[in-house]
Amino acid sequence: MSNPAISVAMSVYNGERFLAAAIDSVLAQSFTDFEFLILDDGSRDATPAIIADYARRDPRIRAIARENRGLVASLNQLVEEARAPLIARMDADDLCLPERFARQLAFLAGHPDHGVVGCWTLDIDEHGAPYPLDARDHPDSHAGFLAAIEHGWPLLCHPAVMFRRDLVRSVGGYHGAFRHCEDLDLWLRLAGVTRLCSIPERLLRYRHYADQVSSRHATEQQIGAAVARLAFEERKAGRPDPTATLAALPPVDELDALFGREGVARAVRARVAPGLLYSRAGLSDHGFDLVVRYLREGGEHDGMWRTVARLVRFGDPLRAARLAAALTMTLAA
Repeated sequence: MSNPAISVAMSVYNGERFLAAAIDSVLAQSFTDFEFLILDDGSRDATPAIIADYARRDPRIRAIARENRGLVASLNQLVEEARAPLIARMDADDLCLPERFARQLAFLAGHPDHGVVGCWTLDIDEHGAPYPLDARDHPDSHAGFLAAIEHGWPLLCHPAVMFRRDLVRSVGGYHGAFRHCEDLDLWLRLAGVTRLCSIPERLLRYRHYADQVSSRHATEQQIGAAVARLAFEERKAGRPDPTATLAALPPVDELDALFGREGVARAVRARVAPGLLYSRAGLSDHGFDLVVRYLREGGEHDGMWRTVARLVRFGDPLRAARLAAALTMTLAA
């Protein structure tokens, strides 16, 4: 396939559990003029064998195998290797509904001013059953997308998007500094040069389970998201983006120096801490120290005593005691 209409981009790392179902859902699309790039990012499970088996059976699949370099490097490689002008993202644990590509292709054909289009999702658990989630649907207009940026609401579902390849390349692709929130940073950078929105149709089944990246790396993801939004505000104000050339974000305490003004680190802690109170992973890593620092800087106490009880249930009485002591001290101050 020298000139497919769409390149499907999937990066996989140890994804044997859900991979076959994800591939099947792509191959079952009603629109069939696509190439399917599946990059194995150094998996150590049955992922390579699964990909090889599908590649033998369907010529649209292009298998790429190499050592582990991480998701950002994989995504940028997929963008570079894609032959089509449009790229449809897909993850190895989600499921496309049959009309997804057809609907998104038609939208972009009819809206040349839009560079990225997503879709609404159906949330499922690890067994494919409905996953109750009290969350906003992604904005279905560019005006709604800009409002979502201002309010800190979800913007796009990354594995549900289709975007114009050359547009993403023109802004430098995915930035390595924003590991685990590389998509949010990209959408915020693209908001300055194109329109973005989601089709108000549920065209992807999005899977939730304990081992997914957003669960395992909650603290790093939320810190990166807060910094990405600060960088967006810098660009919006006409100031240089201090994160533009970074390979990795500095520790939170160094953000004041990076942005050239006081209060940035404190603002990041204030944005991140409330979101970590319900994250078992976040409360078990350096996110816990961030929450304590936030309290000592005068942060809100809402939900903190419940978090003390939650830490006890998580089997971490020492951190529960530390958080209770920090709450007591700040109340007495």
